[in-house]
Amino acid sequence: MAEVNLVHVTKNFGKVQAVDDFSLRINDGEFLILVGPSGCGKSTVLRSIAGLEEISSGEIYIGERMVNDVHPKDRDIAMVFQNYALYPHMNVYQNMAFSLMQRKMPKEEIDRLVSNSAKLLGINELLDRKPSQLSGGQRQRVALGRAIVRSPQVFLFDEPLSNLDAKLRIVMRAELLDLHQKLRTTSIYVTHDQVEAMTMGDRLVVMNQGRIKQVDTPQNLYDYPVNRFVAGFIGSPPMNFIECEVSTDAGSIHVRTEALDFRVPLEKAGKLDPYIGKKIVLGIRPEHILDPLAAEVEPGGETFKSMVWVVEPLGSEKFVHLRAGSTTLVVRMAPQVAVKAGESATFIARMECAYFFDGESEEVIV
Repeated sequence: MAEVNLVHVTKNFGKVQAVDDFSLRINDGEFLILVGPSGCGKSTVLRSIAGLEEISSGEIYIGERMVNDVHPKDRDIAMVFQNYALYPHMNVYQNMAFSLMQRKMPKEEIDRLVSNSAKLLGINELLDRKPSQLSGGQRQRVALGRAIVRSPQVFLFDEPLSNLDAKLRIVMRAELLDLHQKLRTTSIYVTHDQVEAMTMGDRLVVMNQGRIKQVDTPQNLYDYPVNRFVAGFIGSPPMNFIECEVSTDAGSIHVRTEALDFRVPLEKAGKLDPYIGKKIVLGIRPEHILDPLAAEVEPGGETFKSMVWVVEPLGSEKFVHLRAGSTTLVVRMAPQVAVKAGESATFIARMECAYFFDGESEEVIV
């Protein structure tokens, strides 16, 4: 095991800057997740650590060793790819043992390592099968086993679950976490799925356009986003954003649109004084907009009327889409609440849970 340290790493593809001044220290034994939309540079960072991409500038350390000029096979890392990358003409045993054979390890040692890894992953009965005879989940376990037998300092995962169906992804997430708890090997995992990221990572690195937007624990990213991008990316359904103007009314601070008027709680109002008369962005999560039935349990908040646009029943809950003037909102509701598309209804915004973002920089105000 080892910590990984990236210092001012930049990667250019011609005139395109895929990674821009990326600095990050990944702790020994940590499960760190790089998350962001497609094209944000997260896979390029991973491939740079692996040595599959040559960085344009900066330094990469694995343990105490700078590995900028070290060949991928000598970096003591193991990578699990999205498409598994198994040799189709080899059986499971041969796929898992291949890197050990390349090192000319004794056969008895190879047998021991492969057998131990296969038992750990529950695939010891599949060692004689070819990849074409395996399910998607079994292939993924073989790909993991091939990485585990090498006992690397660092595991690198490049969207390893994206080819699996939804149910199997949930199972494999749990298995990966269990595996990490047993091995405690430093792991760096790339995904565009924020649910996957939230449920697996010790820390998350939220990226966009080649830059780090925020690094923190999953819960802190959810509770304390530092900018609009992170606030909108973390959470499902995503946070509602309302462009509004700050004004005063009878000594209180309000945020208004043509159809909505919310009083800002006193504990947040002071931070908005410099923005009076200016445009800002109000952010509020779907679970913080309540229907009157829920408001009886959690009193308080700002009441508003809105037209129900679309209702999405999901069994254990429902997502209700609202339209208030030009503003659209999503509300998370209990399934028993009776609302119908096309009808007007009353809702309550819990403004003590709201966020306010600068209209230009998009950084959080409060």
